[in-house]
Amino acid sequence: MRITAGYLRNRQIRTLSGDNTRPTTEKVREAVFSHLGTFFDGGLFLDLFAGSGAMALEAISRGMERAVLVDNSAQAIAVINANVRDLDLASETEILKCSYKTALARLGAEGRSFDYIFIDPPYRFQLGSELLEELRDRQLLKPEGTIIVETRKEEEIREPEGLRISKSAVYGISRITYVKRS
Repeated sequence: MRITAGYLRNRQIRTLSGDNTRPTTEKVREAVFSHLGTFFDGGLFLDLFAGSGAMALEAISRGMERAVLVDNSAQAIAVINANVRDLDLASETEILKCSYKTALARLGAEGRSFDYIFIDPPYRFQLGSELLEELRDRQLLKPEGTIIVETRKEEEIREPEGLRISKSAVYGISRITYVKRS
């Protein structure tokens, strides 16, 4: 797998071996970042269920100032740390090894908010709508920010009060849903 654009373009990134994770494909990452505006002039990115960290690392390559990567798997954290080290991004990243609930509680308590939040829970959990409500309640999304949810293509996300779905698109077995504040 590689970074698809920005100053780290074509740099290889490590992924987890086995079937426990499902990295966001290059095609899907390119589509997401094309929709968001391709390149950024700063900003904060939150990557929940980060896996290899590909989405956050891509965001930094494209101009995001900083990214927080969250995963509760020791193997995922080891891969994220290796990718951050290989790409020399330690000062642009914060890596949290904990559950998404612990991370959201901590980030909310610290009063942090993000321009973009990418959530890609394991397909078997179907947490999309529940996570949207928690992100809303903890005020983790900046007023003009966007939440990007990757789910199985069959899974429909319902709009929690105060949030609206601005777009949804299917890529192979994945659905990408973009959510903004109402």
